[in-house]
Amino acid sequence: MSDNVAIAISAHPDDIEFYMAGTMLLLCEAGYDLHYLTLANGCCGGTQFDAPTIARTRAEEAKRAADLLGATFHPSFCNDLEIVYALNLLRQLAAIIREVKPTLILTHPPVDYMEDHTCTCRLVVTAAFAREMPNFVTTPERKPYSGDITIYHSTPHGLTDPLGHLMVPDLFVNVEAVHNRKCDALAAHKSQSAWLETSQGAPSLISMLNAVSTKVGELSPGFRHAEGWWKHSHLGFCREEADPLREALGSLANTSKDHSS
Repeated sequence: MSDNVAIAISAHPDDIEFYMAGTMLLLCEAGYDLHYLTLANGCCGGTQFDAPTIARTRAEEAKRAADLLGATFHPSFCNDLEIVYALNLLRQLAAIIREVKPTLILTHPPVDYMEDHTCTCRLVVTAAFAREMPNFVTTPERKPYSGDITIYHSTPHGLTDPLGHLMVPDLFVNVEAVHNRKCDALAAHKSQSAWLETSQGAPSLISMLNAVSTKVGELSPGFRHAEGWWKHSHLGFCREEADPLREALGSLANTSKDHSS
């Protein structure tokens, strides 16, 4: 087992594939052990079946996607639209973080287009912060541990905040070399093709992914397909100079400032 462990934590099945999977694949190539968690089970992602049926289908799809990414799958523990900043969810998430002991976390940005994403981010930040606090009891109970965690926030849906303002990432990861594998992982979520076409007007999952990655690429220092990130404040989490994503990926992770210099 590697000393370098990364966990991607998102709100719903397929969020990881849209915003984080390319970076995960590159981290795997750099020697990281990967973990995959969506807090919600995706039960509202469709209209043809009842919630339990949809949730079972989406869990199977997420497991296949995690396998394609080379990541350990962790089951969801709440329903769609029920991700709130609440103690019961925080205790469950903190237990998983104490089990996995990640050195790097990929998750949603602090501000996104819908509350499931935003609350997932808030829960992740607090659960990671509580990793070494013995008086914070998790569910199930897990021992606290000491160690650096560096959190990176992905781009929001649509690359804008809820008021429609463009959000330009600080860090860009060149995912062109793994783009096809990222598409394969997203394609595992077969049940979502019709739902996203109905709910968001997306012609297909893959065309939606291509639009996202090329748009981030246009904002980047010359990458064709890219994922964008902001590094969370180091306070309470890691050394100020810690930047394991850039350390692991080298020239594949750059800022516009790097490019201009």
